[in-house]
Amino acid sequence: MKTYYLLPLAAALLGLSQCKKKDPSPEAQLPPATQTGANTIGCLVNGQPWTPVGNDGSSNYTVSYDPNFRLGTLNIAAYRYANSQAKRQTIGVFSDSLLPGIGRYKLRLLGHHGAAFDDFQGNCIYDRTSPGAYCRGELVITRLDRVNGIISGTFAFTLAQPGCDTVRVTNGRFDKRL
Repeated sequence: MKTYYLLPLAAALLGLSQCKKKDPSPEAQLPPATQTGANTIGCLVNGQPWTPVGNDGSSNYTVSYDPNFRLGTLNIAAYRYANSQAKRQTIGVFSDSLLPGIGRYKLRLLGHHGAAFDDFQGNCIYDRTSPGAYCRGELVITRLDRVNGIISGTFAFTLAQPGCDTVRVTNGRFDKRL
């Protein structure tokens, strides 16, 4: 066998085997799902990573929890500015009747648990006040530690509004000091 064929073949195989650096997956661009009070929130919105960015003078991520009002209320809100501060988006998850706290809660249009998404570039506001709106999803409280002031969990939901694109929020996670 002639060995001069092996050298170009080996060089070609070596060149093909070189790893190219890949962009991180959308999920890898989110903060980790923690339960330490890390003050983080993130999710995928229609498959794209979404975390709070920018500031309008107020906190771009807030969580409020009141164990005494309406059997326990929770409001999670975050906003971001995309496209050089020109486009604001907000995400909200809200609930009442959270006793005993840790657990799974169905997000719906009507009832005690819901979600909202606003993209202020158009007429599409996805919340319970929008005529014909649709909301389905889940909020999971994984830690509610009132002694140390930490609340953590996950969320996912789908929102639809007539005349607007459907918004799918997946892989949501939050971890906040109260």
